[in-house]
Order: sequence, then structure tokens, then C-alpha cells
Amino acid sequence: MVGVDRCYEAGPVYAMQQFFLENGEQLGRLNAYLKDALLPALRQAAGPGQLVLEAIVAAHQPQVVFLQQFADVASWREVSLQLKEDKALRAATDAWSQANPYRSHGVSLLAATGYCPPLEGIEGAQRVFEMRVYEAASEWQLNGVHERFAGPEIPIFHRCGIHPLLYATTIAGAQMPNLTYLTPFDSLAGREAAWSRFQADPEWRRVRQASIESHGFAPRVITISLFKASLYSPVK
Repeated sequence: MVGVDRCYEAGPVYAMQQFFLENGEQLGRLNAYLKDALLPALRQAAGPGQLVLEAIVAAHQPQVVFLQQFADVASWREVSLQLKEDKALRAATDAWSQANPYRSHGVSLLAATGYCPPLEGIEGAQRVFEMRVYEAASEWQLNGVHERFAGPEIPIFHRCGIHPLLYATTIAGAQMPNLTYLTPFDSLAGREAAWSRFQADPEWRRVRQASIESHGFAPRVITISLFKASLYSPVK
């Protein structure tokens, strides 16, 4: 993309599927399909790096978000075509698709930033995951956000108890240009305490003001959603 420093789209790539469901049996059927059919097939074809989240506070509920890691966009396309030839998966997909599977479904491609850590979980953990999407008015303003995160902001995050496990730029999908980041917390109370410390941090206030002055940026839209990991999610 013109004007985007490549270190802010350094890879790997994450395919993010969002399933917007109706109340009733759709959630159970989707979980069974993901657990027993799609995730095993994808893990064999694309390797680890799978996270399945169920919304606990979001604009639409019930909602399930599924993230799968790929080396790059070409790998995502290659695996997608390969899965279409998987007879067992195709049969499971057909059976699930014929049973009123969801209200709507979307797919976005996210490129991990150069400052994004490896996608890892904690075995057996019961955590709250907060997804934040910062939508910018232009690529230039988004680069200002990346500069802030890659520079002083992440150390401030860590000092305040905020440890995102994913920072990514949407390269195909809605709300572009944006920075999407996903943060686990031990509890809702822990989340509130961490963000309170962050908002009160004097260095953060200076950093934010400097970013606004250099790039004229305050997020045009901030979307915040809270999730829990599904019981069968490889990353928790």
C-alpha cells in the first residue's frame, strides 16, 4: 500500500472469520463444526495458531470469532483451495450449511505488525479477551498509531498490566485502515484496573499528545468487544 511502512505489515497473516448468530441452536452447531471438522483440517493444512472466541460483550451477540494463522496471503489462498478438495470436510460443511448456520458471516485478512509477539496461549487458562479496533481517517494517520505502539506505548502497556498477544493491520476487510489488537486479562476486574492505571499514566498522556501533534490523530472510531475462549480453542 502507498504510504505504509512495510514493518507494519510484516506477517504472518491471520484470517479472521466472524460468525453473527441467532439465539438458539446455531451456536452449538457452529461449535461442533469448528471443533470436529474445520479446526482439525486447518491445523493439518496450515499448522498451529488457532484461536476461537465467543463474545460476552459485543455489538452483536451471539458471535464467534475464529482466527487462523498463515505464513502469508498466498498460503491462505493455497490452503483455502486445498480444503475445498477435502471430501470429509466438504461433507461436514455441507451438512452444517444446510441447517441455517448463521445470520451472517464475514472474513477479514489481518497482517501482523513487526512489533506483534507470537500468538501463544496459556494451557487451561480462563481469560477475558478484549479486541480493540482503532479506525484511522487515512494511512498516514494510521502510521502515526503504529509509530506510537512500536515506540513508547507498548512498554507503558506492560507497566500497567496490559499485554496484547496480537497487533495487526487489516489488509482486506471492513473499517480500513485500522489497527486491531487483542489483549487477554485474568478477569474483568483486572481489565478495569489495568486500563485505569494506563489512563492515569503521565507518560502515556505525553506520548498521546505528541502523536496527535505529529499526525493529527485521534481514532475516528474505536470498537471494543469482549470475548472468552471457546473450550476447544487451541489458544486460550
